[in-house]
Amino acid sequence: MNNLTIFTEFLLMDVTASRELQVLQGVLFLVIYLGSLMGNLVTVTVIVTDTHLHSPMYFFISNVALVDLGSISVVAPKAVVNSMTGDKTISLTGCAAQVFLYVLFAAVEIALLVVMSYDRYVAIRHPLHYRFIITPSLCSQAVAGSWASGLVYSAVHTGTLFRLCLTKTNVIQQYFCDVPQILSISSSDVQFYEFVLITVSVSIVLICFISMLISYVNIFSTVLKIDSKKVRNKALSTCTPQLAILHLFLISEVVAALGPTAKKPSLRNLLTAMFYTMVPPFVNPLIYCLRNREISAALRRMFNRYSHPSQGFS
Repeated sequence: MNNLTIFTEFLLMDVTASRELQVLQGVLFLVIYLGSLMGNLVTVTVIVTDTHLHSPMYFFISNVALVDLGSISVVAPKAVVNSMTGDKTISLTGCAAQVFLYVLFAAVEIALLVVMSYDRYVAIRHPLHYRFIITPSLCSQAVAGSWASGLVYSAVHTGTLFRLCLTKTNVIQQYFCDVPQILSISSSDVQFYEFVLITVSVSIVLICFISMLISYVNIFSTVLKIDSKKVRNKALSTCTPQLAILHLFLISEVVAALGPTAKKPSLRNLLTAMFYTMVPPFVNPLIYCLRNREISAALRRMFNRYSHPSQGFS
């Protein structure tokens, strides 16, 4: 056998060698992370504290916000620290943990988006039976099932990716442990098993997408038949934010899956990775707050309550 160097840590490469630009990159990541942190925490807080939002739809939205919070927290803090300190290393264990958690949150979000599309389908197509179909126990089981399926998939995916020691190089041309980058420096054996797993994953995602597409086609065909403009607009206001987030999520995942694997650091590589790792968690709370009337109203009530606390005791 040839002598092999088994790597136990990796180097995460920056887009530039300039120390000033690295610090600027870290500041940008920090601003996006803090914005995402605040937006998702506010979304969860409003839904939990406002009794008007204690319904299945907002229960699912709060879970998506928590998933987004976890997803960006897997990548952003390490990237900020590396850019600020100039330390580019990450251990093999840390890299595997980053991959496991990122894939977990992505898989859970896909499952939750499917559940949310079914929830809106029942609410609009069968409003009289909604409370009997979408029960609190069913909501809890759906969320638990989403997390369980995500855990199983992420464990299998990470185990396949790191089943053999990586020996080609320890340089990752990205600011985090990106799966395509890890795959490019793995052995042909790992690449084959990963290809099989990705093929199965794509098939499952296509089934999920088709089921969501069918749900939303039925939803909009029903909404367009409603005579009352007020009722029609209210129904659309509960669906369009979820549809916008679904489109953003799918586009970002397509970019992640089909984008070329970078051979060297570049601005294009950085922006592409930011689009599918940081933009969705940052933008999702804005979509909900701007496009969902009930969340917007709940935010106004919360701000009024804290800005005029004496009114709560009058």
